[in-house]
Amino acid sequence: MLRMSYLHGARTFGQLKPAAHRFQVFIDDIMLGYALQTLPTAVKMRSYLLSCSYFASLAPFVASLTSRGNECRCLYGDACWPNDSDFASLSARVSQSLIHPLPPAAVCYPVGNPSGNCTDVQLHTTDGNWRSDQPGSMQNTNFETFIFPNDTISACYLNTTLGVPCTQGSVPPVGVDARTVEDVQAAVQFAANHNLRLVVKNTGHDFLGRSTARNAFLLWTHHLKNITYDGAFVPVGGPKDKTYKALTVEAGVQWHEAYDAAEQNGRFVVGGISAGGSVGAAGGWIQGGGHSAWSPSYGLGVDNALQFTAVVASGEHLIANAHTNTDLFWALRGGGGGTYGVVTSVTYLTHDPAPVVGLFISSNFSSTEVARSVLSEYFKLQPTLADARWGGYSFLSSTSLLSILIAPNTDWAFANATVAPFINFTFNMSADTSFESFPFPSFYNLYTLVLADGTQNGFNQEIASRLIPRSVYETRYEKIADAVIAFNGTLNFNQVAGGVVSSVNPDSVGVNPAWRDGLALGIGGGGWKEGATVAEIQAQKQRAKDCLSILENLHPGGGTYFNEASLYESNPAHTFFGNHYSRLLAIKDHYDPRGLFVVAEGVGSERWDESLNCRKRH
Repeated sequence: MLRMSYLHGARTFGQLKPAAHRFQVFIDDIMLGYALQTLPTAVKMRSYLLSCSYFASLAPFVASLTSRGNECRCLYGDACWPNDSDFASLSARVSQSLIHPLPPAAVCYPVGNPSGNCTDVQLHTTDGNWRSDQPGSMQNTNFETFIFPNDTISACYLNTTLGVPCTQGSVPPVGVDARTVEDVQAAVQFAANHNLRLVVKNTGHDFLGRSTARNAFLLWTHHLKNITYDGAFVPVGGPKDKTYKALTVEAGVQWHEAYDAAEQNGRFVVGGISAGGSVGAAGGWIQGGGHSAWSPSYGLGVDNALQFTAVVASGEHLIANAHTNTDLFWALRGGGGGTYGVVTSVTYLTHDPAPVVGLFISSNFSSTEVARSVLSEYFKLQPTLADARWGGYSFLSSTSLLSILIAPNTDWAFANATVAPFINFTFNMSADTSFESFPFPSFYNLYTLVLADGTQNGFNQEIASRLIPRSVYETRYEKIADAVIAFNGTLNFNQVAGGVVSSVNPDSVGVNPAWRDGLALGIGGGGWKEGATVAEIQAQKQRAKDCLSILENLHPGGGTYFNEASLYESNPAHTFFGNHYSRLLAIKDHYDPRGLFVVAEGVGSERWDESLNCRKRH
């Protein structure tokens, strides 16, 4: 008999709150643990003024007296940087005034006489949607800062009591707030004509800092917000008798907006999961592959993309689908964001809403032996769940297990029966175990009630990841448990593969073929508090590197997800793109022959130095 504590499905969703709250609090604690962040609820202002000016960070920094030449991008502070007349001409072309982004905490300075609403920043700094509304804000705050070769740090800390001057860090000093395709074209052409380091940002969700660069020129797509539903969509150039129920979202649309639009039209769309739904629906998420808790049921985001529009390096606005610019269509479906052009819209296939059961499992372990037994049993169960097209998210360590499982198109009793052997085993191993399950009429209901809340942003962290193949789960599940214990911290296992993901032809889209063999994405890393020293930061970066080694040892030579990964991959071309890399590089060279678009560890990035500002000399 199944031993568990649950609320019967006939009861109201209001009774779900305790379980959902515990789950979200645990996730928040993990994020706080990664970041070791101590953010004041009300920063006490000092009476003294900072010794350097608030705008000191905007003074040019000249790193070298040697000529940069055409081998390097033109950066703010270089003699080649566009003059006021150049920027005036650009401003006349675009629909909005040019923006001059600052780090979000800049309004808290000068200390004692803030230039803006510091309280607003303090209240919302962990809110992903608030952060996405700030052109100078990244979701991970470490990418707003810059560490010089001499180990000095340029940053603007929210905690003003640290006594550190507010400087520009890695936030670009100027950019375009794009509201139209023409704005995007103007920005791309301006960057190309002036040989600028161009960075494209929507929400700033990027674990590798690809949405920003020090002294660069910013193209901010966040305000391209149009959403259109078409119940008989025909891709451009496609047969008129082949129609799709499709949702088209512009570059600035976020997943909470896309989910709402699909729901209003009686449909469901496969999308990203994040606190507040703040991840962009047409940016790096889809271009990196786009995993979701719904992927085992419907495929990756790229498996659901019907059409893209994009501005390429020439300034042309192109349509890419299965009938037009098919090579670009293939590359944009998983070949990495910020690489081939600026995507201005994506059209997604939508699905009928379906019922789903959410299952919440938590257990605390009294010993390493208990942890190894329970975790091994849990990993052993995963192929069965993947075959049933279940998705979910697990947070595992040597001391605890917390998991939410998402069972689609099944009834409550069957879902409970599926996990009953594992739940009984876990109860027998640990008395400090709980299990609750709830039926929902649709994914949308589960998402809005359980997955959309939380504070997962505004921290300093670096991560590492690996896709864990089915074969490892089937034959070496104890080895995965040992890896969790060896990390001496929490590892996340996103159960976002298998099922339909595994049934798709690996070569049908540009995404890493390793996705088709994987069952889950294992993630871990290190984090540090605001104001940490370079030595403290390096120690946490080393922790991320150690995590990478642990995960890599599970399946040497494997692959991972381009959007959630390490900055320290020894062979990023293989790890992120597998045997698709040479084809992706050829497509990039066709649409971006001068290499205007370059991002960390992206296709073609091996041709650039570590800063991504200068081409390597061969």
